[in-house]
Amino acid sequence: MEKSIAGIHHVTAITGDPQGNLDFYVGVLGLRFVKKTVNFDAPDTYHFYYGDDLGRPGTILTFFAWPNLPVGQHGTGEVAALAFSIPPTALAYWQERLSQRGISVEGPLTRFDEQVLRFSDPNGLPLELVTHPVASSSAPWTLGPIPTEFALRGFHSVTLAVASPELTGAVLTQVLGLQSLNRNGQRARYAAGDGTGAATLVDVLLLTATPVPRNIQGLGSVHHVAWRTATFDEQITWRERIAATGLRPTAVLDRNYFRSIYFKEPGSVLFEIATDEPGFAIDEDPTELGVHLKLPAWYEEQYAEIERQLPPVEIPAFEPGRG
Repeated sequence: MEKSIAGIHHVTAITGDPQGNLDFYVGVLGLRFVKKTVNFDAPDTYHFYYGDDLGRPGTILTFFAWPNLPVGQHGTGEVAALAFSIPPTALAYWQERLSQRGISVEGPLTRFDEQVLRFSDPNGLPLELVTHPVASSSAPWTLGPIPTEFALRGFHSVTLAVASPELTGAVLTQVLGLQSLNRNGQRARYAAGDGTGAATLVDVLLLTATPVPRNIQGLGSVHHVAWRTATFDEQITWRERIAATGLRPTAVLDRNYFRSIYFKEPGSVLFEIATDEPGFAIDEDPTELGVHLKLPAWYEEQYAEIERQLPPVEIPAFEPGRG
């Protein structure tokens, strides 16, 4: 097993409107809809997955559709922002695209010598687009609505807001094996590897002395952030390593497209370690990802009933490269 976790595998957030969620993340941001399934613990609700052409680790954003939840309240103990990488030449394109759709955009801001655009999704989930050199050499989804040269290139980073940044930092470095890079104002940056790769960065906010309330999870909140490991065997080793620290990871859970273990870091952010294998093509042809409702084997006998109680949704129509 590698000494450091490999980076971000996926991030899971909460939405209220499944169709609105599809319209925004496919129609506006240009991600591919790679899987339409259900919450494995609550099969009467959707679980959507977005990413690149195959939903590769480091590009996967997922949503639980829980329409009856109130809007979340931001505070400590949460992922405070989720950032995607874009090529430096794409900054003006995204400023114009978002603004033309009535989305309030803050920036560009300078952070760690990168340019950042800040905005929110329809449920108030804080999002960022960050210029990153590696983005220019990363392959985007070429059949999406965004011109290839401007398309999102997977995750750049997640930002954590926690009450005790030093304790969270210790878990990132001493347990997950990330390295501390540097600081920029009230922000400390950590990285898997040297931090130059895609989806390898984590920022921890160094909150001021003014008390910040705990977050209340709801619509527009991140539910958890998942770190990646290559194989099932490596995941077991990570579980043993985490358990040895007293952080109490769950048993390994089969999520069909990867296997998962979960634990809370000292700042109350829910972490997951997910495997790269087997991937999203295990039950669907790569050309048809996201087209059909897919269920794990243990729900297949209830397929008709589950499908009937879910609201109908449609992938928004677009012309590739001209959405």
